[in-house]
Amino acid sequence: MSDFTSYDEFKKSAEKSGYFINDDKEFVQALLDSINVNMDRYGYGACPCRLASGDKKKDLDIICPCNYRDTDLNDYGSCFCGLYVSEKVLKGEKSLGSIPDRRLSTLKSQKSSDNCGGELGLGKLKVPIYRCLVCGYLCGREQPPGKCPICKAESERFEQIL
Repeated sequence: MSDFTSYDEFKKSAEKSGYFINDDKEFVQALLDSINVNMDRYGYGACPCRLASGDKKKDLDIICPCNYRDTDLNDYGSCFCGLYVSEKVLKGEKSLGSIPDRRLSTLKSQKSSDNCGGELGLGKLKVPIYRCLVCGYLCGREQPPGKCPICKAESERFEQIL
């Protein structure tokens, strides 16, 4: 993440992976600068819109791009901090609203769970597994990504396999 110091560099890199960046250049640059501050502070690029602990193991889920990005893009048209947006938002076909912080509900459920994020046990998955029908890319998430990061196929080209 710290390699991307400008909006244009970051946008180009994201688009190569099938993602779209908020078109508010000043806003995105402020986010990128804040991610770089977190990189200097903690040694990893934690999302600037969430409170990082300073313990990389505890914060793996919020290192940009965070674990919640694709699900937020699918459900709300933007990631929590507004860095990544869906194509519909970028084209003005969908407007943005409030986005709940999925991390808070994840942390609450981990605390109340007997599992507490430990071993899952054989055959028990926390999230479904999706396969891109075009290139075979596999991902374990609540929903498939908006576009395949490998071949750029749309989300409807994914099938749930587990």
